[in-house]
Amino acid sequence: MRLILKSLILILLANAPAAFGSYSLFNPDQAEALKPELRSLFGPQSSNFRYDKRMMEAAEIAAERASASSQASCWRYVKTALLRAQIIDSYPKTRYAKEAGVELQTSFGFRKLAVSDPYKAPPGSVLVYGGPGAGHVELRSKEGFVSDFVSSKPSPRPLLGVYVKPRS
Repeated sequence: MRLILKSLILILLANAPAAFGSYSLFNPDQAEALKPELRSLFGPQSSNFRYDKRMMEAAEIAAERASASSQASCWRYVKTALLRAQIIDSYPKTRYAKEAGVELQTSFGFRKLAVSDPYKAPPGSVLVYGGPGAGHVELRSKEGFVSDFVSSKPSPRPLLGVYVKPRS
């Protein structure tokens, strides 16, 4: 399961620019082909793509920590992966997942996309959900959704927003 999770997260974060290139951190001039030992994690088509090193690192961090089911720590897992991959420069202060979108925009320069269907969110984006309690946050992958666990389906909670980090 961890191998599947790692694959999903890496694919998710590596392919973000395709749909929203100008809003993505992906820089094609700095992207690299996968090393042969990592290709098995990304699947048979992985040799056809180039990947951003920071996003691959975030994916590896999230995959190493993810569980088979929710640990009620989605926002903590996503925050840590973004920080360790140097997508953000400090640890977000918000406590609840449903507060993530506002903080990502105001403190870290993320941009909210006009996307209301989680399946249409670009791979590599951060999806923030509301609802009762703390809400939920997850990363979109090409094949699914990842936070403190992996799922092929998005959260059933109401989607508050889809966020990407623009290029500097």
